[in-house]
Amino acid sequence: MTARSTDAETRSPGPKARPADAKARRAGARVRAVRLGPRSLAALALVSAVGVAAFGWPFLAPPASSLSAHAQDAPWLFAGLLVLLVAVVTATISESGLGPKAVAMLGVLAATGAALRPIGAGTAGIEPMFFLMVLSGRVLGPGFGFVLGSVTMFASALLTGGVGPWMPFQMLAMGWFTMGAGLLPGPDRLRGRAELLLLALYGFLAAFAYGTAMNLAGWPFMGTLASFIAFDPHAGVPANLARFVAYCLATSLGWDLGRAAVTVVLTLTLGPAVLRALRRATRRAAFEAPVAFDAPSP
Repeated sequence: MTARSTDAETRSPGPKARPADAKARRAGARVRAVRLGPRSLAALALVSAVGVAAFGWPFLAPPASSLSAHAQDAPWLFAGLLVLLVAVVTATISESGLGPKAVAMLGVLAATGAALRPIGAGTAGIEPMFFLMVLSGRVLGPGFGFVLGSVTMFASALLTGGVGPWMPFQMLAMGWFTMGAGLLPGPDRLRGRAELLLLALYGFLAAFAYGTAMNLAGWPFMGTLASFIAFDPHAGVPANLARFVAYCLATSLGWDLGRAAVTVVLTLTLGPAVLRALRRATRRAAFEAPVAFDAPSP
């Protein structure tokens, strides 16, 4: 029994090929590995809302609240909650359309990203996995991008031994990072230098956004007596905001700048080849084509 795809893209072009299909192929119409349905969008919106609260609770919770009174315990609580929510969202998206071909693509890209991350471990900002996440999210769409970013960060944490309360925050932030690339404008029409510049600009800004989000996740772990830049649960928002800005400037600015620069350089230099390879792979995979099985020969 053999499997065959019923999509016109997976068959050799012949005289019976429809003009509309040929036109779509020439235009480079986008093929999505995952189509987000209403349930998937609702799950993404929910986990994003909880994620914003998990990252930004030092500025959202008043000093007299019980959450601020347990400032050292709150990050652990949110970390456990985010693990469950990211797992639920990933399962929901998978149920809505992550087929076997998309799973195979996800495994290859996640393994590649996880292998790239240790290359720059311990070196200021040399993290080549970020440019791969940007390009993958651009080609494969926001739904696939969110799952890819989360799974890649989880796999790389297991590979590098970076498992801790920060890991769920990394998974969510990288999911946002990769999903955002899939939401950039002109996925079907924008090509060439203009697209590379757009992706490079996004990678530069998103690299700083990722670093800032992770600073928010780790900042409350510092004790108030450790430094004048630590989170003070008894201080107001303006005072803590000033502390947080000082914390970012003192601890991560150089790292974030290095990450952003490496992402831009790799996007501009390797981007054309990687984008062509990803788009060729998605066309050949024909994610949206239904699969039928021939009856066994008598």
